[in-house]
Amino acid sequence: MLENLRTLGRVIRTLATKDPVTRVRRFYEIQSPDVEFAARTSRYMNVGYWEEGVNSIDVAGEALATKLADAAGFKPDDTVLDVGFGYGDQDFAWLRDRRVAKVHGINVTPRHVAHARERAAREGLTEQADFQLGTATELPFPDNTFDRVVALESAFHFHPRSAFFAEAFRVLKPGGTLATADIIPLSNETPRMSISSGPLSFVKFSIPDENWHDRTVYAEQLTSAGFVNAEVQSIQDRTWEGWRLFQAARPSDPAFQAAADRSAVKGMANHWRDENLIKKEIALLDYVIAVAHKP
Repeated sequence: MLENLRTLGRVIRTLATKDPVTRVRRFYEIQSPDVEFAARTSRYMNVGYWEEGVNSIDVAGEALATKLADAAGFKPDDTVLDVGFGYGDQDFAWLRDRRVAKVHGINVTPRHVAHARERAAREGLTEQADFQLGTATELPFPDNTFDRVVALESAFHFHPRSAFFAEAFRVLKPGGTLATADIIPLSNETPRMSISSGPLSFVKFSIPDENWHDRTVYAEQLTSAGFVNAEVQSIQDRTWEGWRLFQAARPSDPAFQAAADRSAVKGMANHWRDENLIKKEIALLDYVIAVAHKP
């Protein structure tokens, strides 16, 4: 009960926050990590890429990170900038599996930065993985620094995303690639404030109006920033429904029940109770992989 009251207090404080950067930071401080990652093996925070037969968000989360790396064309010895890296699980996977030379991470949430730095130190990777506080629209790097810039389910927060595109273009080397995994509406006609279910509340409260547009506008903004060959591909059919099914079943999972306290289990069950509304609203959302290149 006490933790539920604390969570409610954090929600109220977040909703009352006007500054967009602080608002996003507080949004990611609402849920206790002990609940968010209870009975899990990773700290991926994305909705996941759900191949046939996958029933774990940890597996789906890494699959989405792999999908983004493939889209970006990661090569050994690349220098990568990961903007809005969460807890950084994908960065360690890319260092391990793709053999990139170095990953720099930028994030607005101190909790995330501290966790990623601690993991890098623990795994002896401080020379290959650098994580720091910063914002996507004012990247603290010189021009022409990176081979790849990526944003794994984070760019919808950036205020605005078009300013991030301009900054990504600036810090990329000529011939470099920007790739994002991102959440947008299927149609520009869908009012953002009409999304009302609890699990999708982030749409209403942490996506700026400037970022609420469809694939066509997304590609146009990439082109306006100077990029060429912009492609915005929907992967909606492998994202939202797998995520919904996993999350809705989680309160009934014995492993989750054993790892989280009773009030957290009850709260999550209540959060996901309106299946019809959640499915209806998910049907209004797209999920895209966008790729563009700096000439």
